[in-house]
Amino acid sequence: MTDPIPASERSLQEQVFRFVGQATTPGAPVTRIDTHGAAVFLSDDRALKIKRAVRFPFLDYSTLARRKAACEQELEINRRFAPQIYRRVVPITRSAAGTFEIGGDGEPIEWAVEMQRFDESRTIDNLAREQPLAPGLADAIADAIEASHRSAPKADTATWIGSLLPILEDNTASFSAGGLPPDRIAALDHASRTAFQRVCPLLEQRGTQGFVRWCHGDLHLANIVLIDGKPVLFDAIEFNPVFASVDVLYDLAFPIMDLIQHGRRDAAAGLLNRYLAIGDERHADALGVLPLLMSLRAAVRAKVMLSRPASNAGTERSNRQFALSYFALAESLIAPSPPQLIAIGGLSGTGKSVLARALSGHIGPLPGAIVLRSDVTRKRLFGVAETERLPAAAYSPEATADVYRRLGERAVRIVFQGFSVIVDAVFANAEERAAIESLARDQAVDITGLYLVADLATRIARVARRIDDASDATPEIVRQQQAYEQGAIAWKTINASGSPEQTLAHALAALPSNAQVCNT
Repeated sequence: MTDPIPASERSLQEQVFRFVGQATTPGAPVTRIDTHGAAVFLSDDRALKIKRAVRFPFLDYSTLARRKAACEQELEINRRFAPQIYRRVVPITRSAAGTFEIGGDGEPIEWAVEMQRFDESRTIDNLAREQPLAPGLADAIADAIEASHRSAPKADTATWIGSLLPILEDNTASFSAGGLPPDRIAALDHASRTAFQRVCPLLEQRGTQGFVRWCHGDLHLANIVLIDGKPVLFDAIEFNPVFASVDVLYDLAFPIMDLIQHGRRDAAAGLLNRYLAIGDERHADALGVLPLLMSLRAAVRAKVMLSRPASNAGTERSNRQFALSYFALAESLIAPSPPQLIAIGGLSGTGKSVLARALSGHIGPLPGAIVLRSDVTRKRLFGVAETERLPAAAYSPEATADVYRRLGERAVRIVFQGFSVIVDAVFANAEERAAIESLARDQAVDITGLYLVADLATRIARVARRIDDASDATPEIVRQQQAYEQGAIAWKTINASGSPEQTLAHALAALPSNAQVCNT
């Protein structure tokens, strides 16, 4: 609950708001955006963000000095993420004659963060709402997030872990106050607490490994924008560093959850897979924490939407509908479906990797399957970059057996954590196919084998077009593979000669219904 702010303070700030709302180039109106803690004024190429004179349990902007300090903190923190957006802290001044001015020489009566205005239609939430994200955008977002995590200062683990149950309790209290169904509130609360107790030791271990860092802290899709074609993170939490000092996977969980909420499961799965591919390999051994972290993010978003100010009944109804949808997502995420193991085989050029990536977002549980690719595993085994060519010795029977062994071991570790896995490899002989099936049986996991086929000319043409790919296959290697003794193939054969969309449709039709995420 807010503490009282002097009426004179509120009155003066309202005068400032009215002034800033009119202080622009003639003919270029100001757009005002109000939040709990700030008022943002957009005009021409500039945005001014003024902290509200408020005091909450989690922030204090009750005095001019505190608001100035908060503006300076916001500038410092967000320049880590978006130096091209954040310009300076500017005073709103009053002259001796009583007139207001932005950046004048008179007495400062308010402070604002001045930012370079960008095209608001290019925030990722708007892009995701309108259409599927462009190819490669999920990868670019993952790259930006991972880079921010790599450079983020380390933070205290005990404080981070100690904050989770209070977050959960506050969510539950807010849902009750908001009139949500009591039985569903209780079930979500119980499932979240149970999950927390289960993963707490792993969260503590990750803290000792250095994965608790001062992150962005508020990475929903509206806080990522495309500028010059590149995703830029902005509006990081500045009012309380504790709120942003979290496990990096909690930071990542926010955009993944939000992409799911926007109906972009393919991008959500792609974001997670890319982050795992370029980040620390130990993240793959901590996937078991993600259901709780994603669910918490969805629940927090539901709580925020329930309490968001509304100027009319229509906006209030809309906010509540959004809150209910996020609450339902939190319920779904905390109770994931059983994992699946899918093996995709086929000779070079049949489109295994393209299918694996396209298929991942269709496989439950949310956000989708983790893709393990033999070409990438081989490059890591030999300590080279993904696109660096390996010598023929790296493809000896012994080396290939080692690659398949590592693929199987990693797949088992991930499935054991509750995530589905798609293994992308040639699986040219019966022994390789039998080995992955045996691993699945040992773990009591359902496995579906898909074997892609395409004519020689199609495979050669596809391989010839590859650029910057992890595969070392060449047209000559494709021709040599014609002589492979593949044995009897019991897996479901998929005609992959057509377009990627056609191959995906064939694969989905071949999968059991319980392997796929429900589309309703």
